[in-house]
Amino acid sequence: MSLFKRSVVSEITSHAGVVFSTLVVVWLSVLLVRLLGEAAGGSIGADVVLGLAAFSTITALPTILAVSLFIAVLTTVTRNYRESEMVVWFASGLSLADWLRPVLRVAIPVAAVVAGLTLVASPWAYRQIGEYRERFEQRSDLSKVAAGQFAESGRGDRVFFAEDPVDPSDELGAVFARAIDPEWFSVLTAKSARGETLPNGDRFLVLSGGHRYDLKPGTPEVRLTNFQEYGIRLESKAGDDPIAEARAAAERSSKARSTAQLMQDNTDSAWSQVMWRVSMPLAALNLALLAIPLGAVNPRLGRSGDLLIAGLVGLLYMNLINLSRAWISSGKLPFGVGVWIIHAIVLAFTVFLLYKRLRVKAPKPPKAAA
Repeated sequence: MSLFKRSVVSEITSHAGVVFSTLVVVWLSVLLVRLLGEAAGGSIGADVVLGLAAFSTITALPTILAVSLFIAVLTTVTRNYRESEMVVWFASGLSLADWLRPVLRVAIPVAAVVAGLTLVASPWAYRQIGEYRERFEQRSDLSKVAAGQFAESGRGDRVFFAEDPVDPSDELGAVFARAIDPEWFSVLTAKSARGETLPNGDRFLVLSGGHRYDLKPGTPEVRLTNFQEYGIRLESKAGDDPIAEARAAAERSSKARSTAQLMQDNTDSAWSQVMWRVSMPLAALNLALLAIPLGAVNPRLGRSGDLLIAGLVGLLYMNLINLSRAWISSGKLPFGVGVWIIHAIVLAFTVFLLYKRLRVKAPKPPKAAA
């Protein structure tokens, strides 16, 4: 490999690593804030936050890799122009077209990784995410009661809040519970609580040393009950095997289904998902090639305008892929056309820009003296 190709490949790889790391950190920061908010609200369990973050990151990697490659090639080409290194390469007999081979040397392996992620890894990660969420939804109310946070029953008719236990022998400390039935609105308070499972499998939250206040809506009737122990029956969602049900629910999502299953479904929604999985590695290649002419800037001009235009072009490309996906899903665009039309247009635009950059204009003849 020539010195030129080695330097280009090395610089693109270095820039891509920095951009990729930055984007992953930003993605994880935003994702963890959202997941921790859901955990605090009781939508998911705190014990599955890291797992969901890991699987969600796998689903985002195809887009992150494609964008990282685009930015890396763009910044490499731009830097060579800004620092006048391209003048040296041009004087050595090289042209902008000679960037194609070293860029493809980096882009093709990245596109292969993106293809593996979209076709295999992402569907598997979506299945895991679906199973995590479904398993939490199918937990019993007892398993959702945790110290320091509100927990709502599956049907929404009961809300629990528990404090940390004062006595180490207690599972939960002071408990507050609100229960609604067709006739009464009830509030229960207790000094402590524990979980208990009967031999027949029924589960109860047993409150110790508390009070129950009942109010009949629309009437002045009120009841007050003191108790030493009071059991609240807690039920899981129907089903003999919650894990199997969670897996089945996750499989129903088009994002979680394998590519072979989507092709067997033969529906517009399934084909739109196949289109997206095929489009991402093609988009990674196209964006890498498109960055070459977009990065060829005039060193005497400001850099902000060129980078802004390049970013808008890349953003437009990704949005057009999503638009085609939506059109295929709604039946407005055939899969056979939507799977390649956007990529062909962008590739033609890349060739046009390269042609304009490579075309050397003939010098204007001097004006004749008057």
